[in-house]
Amino acid sequence: MAVLNNVALDQLLLLDIETTPLTAAFNHLPAGLQALWLEKNAKIAPDSEEEGDHYFEKAALYAEFGKVVCISAGFFHVENGHYQLRIKSFCGDDEKEVLTGFLELVHKFFTKYPRFQFAGHNIREFDIPYLCRRTLINGLLLPAPMHLHNLKPWEMPLLDTMQIWRFGEFRNYASLNLLATVLGIPTPKDDINGGMVGKVYWEERNLPRIVEYCQKDVLTVGQLLLRFKGLPLLENENVQIVR
Repeated sequence: MAVLNNVALDQLLLLDIETTPLTAAFNHLPAGLQALWLEKNAKIAPDSEEEGDHYFEKAALYAEFGKVVCISAGFFHVENGHYQLRIKSFCGDDEKEVLTGFLELVHKFFTKYPRFQFAGHNIREFDIPYLCRRTLINGLLLPAPMHLHNLKPWEMPLLDTMQIWRFGEFRNYASLNLLATVLGIPTPKDDINGGMVGKVYWEERNLPRIVEYCQKDVLTVGQLLLRFKGLPLLENENVQIVR
């Protein structure tokens, strides 16, 4: 029996984000944040020997010490009886501008679709909380569907493919790459992985490479949702990148 029988794909806003350390190096942080990183690092890596240890490798994981450089969003529609997936990316060095474009899209979707939900892999524990925090840090207002702090878990408009795959077993963690592989979906990890994004952004200055990687993750989430519903996977001609 297919999973997600009650989920309407055209009500979903698929998303994935890519994050980097806030600065290219630890000593580029403001002094106050340097001290606070050292305090945090002492808890997460108590054996660190040098100041700034693990900053470049770990800072992107924390909204207080990282920033969003790309948000890719996908949405299904039906054309000639077949599902199509459109993907649009918001990216750039100006995080506030990146967030503003995405938040405007969220507001439009939420007002248009009565059964609106975000969809993605591990968005409950990473992407959505990260976006909410960086939105507030940038002095922006959260749209209604991102007011999650007072909602019960089952009330949140979040469809998380990692949570679906857990089937109630909270110890299980399956990466998007692993899940795609075991379900026979082309892997999105054919170029870079999440741990390389900071280097590609700060050292290579290759934002288009990051955007392409982010879009592949959104496509993979879309394919997972189709597989969970027992539907055919998307062919290349059914995927459109919206500029």
